[in-house]
Amino acid sequence: MDPDLELFERWRAGDQRSGQELFERHFSDVYAFFRHKTDRRREITADDLAQQTFLQCIRARDQFRNASTFRTYLFAIARNELYQYLRKLPKCEHVDLEVSSLNELISSPSGQLHRDQERHRLNLALRELPAEQQLLLELHYWHDLDAAALAEVFDAQVGAVRVRLHRARLALRARLEDSALEDASTDPLSRSLREL
Repeated sequence: MDPDLELFERWRAGDQRSGQELFERHFSDVYAFFRHKTDRRREITADDLAQQTFLQCIRARDQFRNASTFRTYLFAIARNELYQYLRKLPKCEHVDLEVSSLNELISSPSGQLHRDQERHRLNLALRELPAEQQLLLELHYWHDLDAAALAEVFDAQVGAVRVRLHRARLALRARLEDSALEDASTDPLSRSLREL
């Protein structure tokens, strides 16, 4: 049997020491889960959300059905706590969390400035490319046209469009090497260039 489940069962039976041991075993993982998902300028911090997760675990401990590990159960509670936190943020009450990134939801003015600067560098580099390559990249990444749609726009074969797209990415990457793109980028074209 999973040692965590044994501790959990003893805790549910009233052994407070087992509950404390579970808390000590998993607090750092739960805290790490929240660490980069909260806005440090707000009242509620990653530490607060980790503690709320364990409080909710205490409240719901009799509802655990032994259908998963304790750790998975704990992260399911953490996920729910995160979603409650996000929905309380300004303008996020009705946000679809299946399509919105944390970067969109928790953005600081400095983070927005950085993204604007990166977007400006990217636009400058795009303008240095031949018009055909620039349009190909923009239509693919910013207007979500796949290879088949691009083949129609450029009156070319799908295979040829894929090759042109690859060459255009390489050309753009070469122009951006002097101004390296940061990991925090949300632009799909920037992300793709880092993966080359």
